Formats: sequence, structure tokens, C-alpha cells
Amino acid sequence: MKVTCFCPGCHAPYAVAEAHLARTVRCERCSKDFVLERSPQTDDKPAEAPAEGTSASLIFRVQADEPEAWERLVDLYSPLVYRWCRAAGIQADDAADVVQEVFAAVAGHVRDFRRDRPGDSFRAWLRTIARNKIHDHFRRLRGRAQAEGGTEALQRMAGLPDPLSESPDGDDQGHDEDFLTRRAVEIVRGEVEDRTWQAFWRVAVNGQDTARVAADLGMQVAAVYEAKYRVRRRIREVLESLE
Repeated sequence: MKVTCFCPGCHAPYAVAEAHLARTVRCERCSKDFVLERSPQTDDKPAEAPAEGTSASLIFRVQADEPEAWERLVDLYSPLVYRWCRAAGIQADDAADVVQEVFAAVAGHVRDFRRDRPGDSFRAWLRTIARNKIHDHFRRLRGRAQAEGGTEALQRMAGLPDPLSESPDGDDQGHDEDFLTRRAVEIVRGEVEDRTWQAFWRVAVNGQDTARVAADLGMQVAAVYEAKYRVRRRIREVLESLE
């Protein structure tokens, strides 16, 4: 059976037999050496790209009341919502409660989410809900301070940060993306066998020699390349679901 590999330098396609995977060849177009390995386009038939992408399909499944989709959504985004709460100055125990309030609101309104304009994203929609719930939390605290009375209580509430001061289009957006990338890696790490993960991490991240990694882990060289490809692809899929 033949699969299609692509030169990482110029993306020239090469149809090769599976037995030739893991071999080093020289690209006829750009004259660079590269290793033959599977790529997302390895099937003989054209890849079918979903019209809305993985993230949209997850939202569609949530809107269709699929329990597994809802569990995945909460698993992916609850750490980020918790991070927003803590960044706004909410204490750890209270932040956990606000996270629950946020996802209760999401459950009640997720069918209203739409992508009518370019740039619309679920994360921005979620952040709006989170900011509203954070605002509600601080409003309750201020009300509690007034009920307590006294200058000290009011001064303590006056010193609380304004949770609406953060903009989803500000510098914190890049921090959110880094956080979500780490979350995607954590999720995939829990899905694959330890040896598969070690093969991926040592070759793709640490840049170690493939043959040495294969020998250390008791794997075939081709199996190490396969592990690297599969883990990379899975991380990419999870990142797409995180937008």
C-alpha cells in the first residue's frame, strides 16, 4: 500500500510504499534531505475537511445535547474559566463556585451561540459569560460588605479589582492561547501510552536522535515516527477544538 509523504521544506508530494517509511531521501525539488513519514494527507482518497472545523463540530454536538460532548467541553474549558476567575482576584474556593455558575449559564444558552460574523468564537462568547458572572460575584461581595458595615469592610471591597477591565482582545489573549495549548498537551498526554508519549516528546520536542530513542524504548524506528505523527495529529485536533 502506498502513502503520500510531503517534503517539509517545499511540501512536494511523494507517493511511497509503507515499507519505505522512515527512510531519508533527498527532495527532487528543493534538494533538501528529509525523512519519509506519514502526513495528514496519507490516504489515497482526498481528506474530507469539515465545513466548520473540529471546534464547531464540538459545539454542534453540545447543542444537540450529547452528554459526551458536554463533558469534553467542560474538561477543555473549565481550567481556563477558573484561571480567569483567579486572575480577577477571586479566592480559590469562590472561583470554583463561579466556574459552576458559568457553565450553568452556558448549558442554558449554548443553543443561542452563533458564528454569524468573521472572528466570532466560542471562547469570546464564553469569556463574556464568565466576565458577567465574575461581576455578579463582586457585586455580591460589595453587598455583603455594606451589610457588615464599618469602614474596614468597605475599604476592603473598594480594593477589589474590576473584573471588566480585561479585554478579550488585549494582551491576555496570547496568554489564553498559551494556556490552552498546554491544556491540549495535558489532555493528549492522558490519552496515549507512556512509551508512545516518550517517543513523541523525545524526538519532536527534545530533538533526540530517532534511532537512539527507538533503541532506548525497545521500538522500531518506524514505530517512533508513527508515534510522533499520531501524537502531533491528536494535539492539533484538540487545539482545533479549543480554537
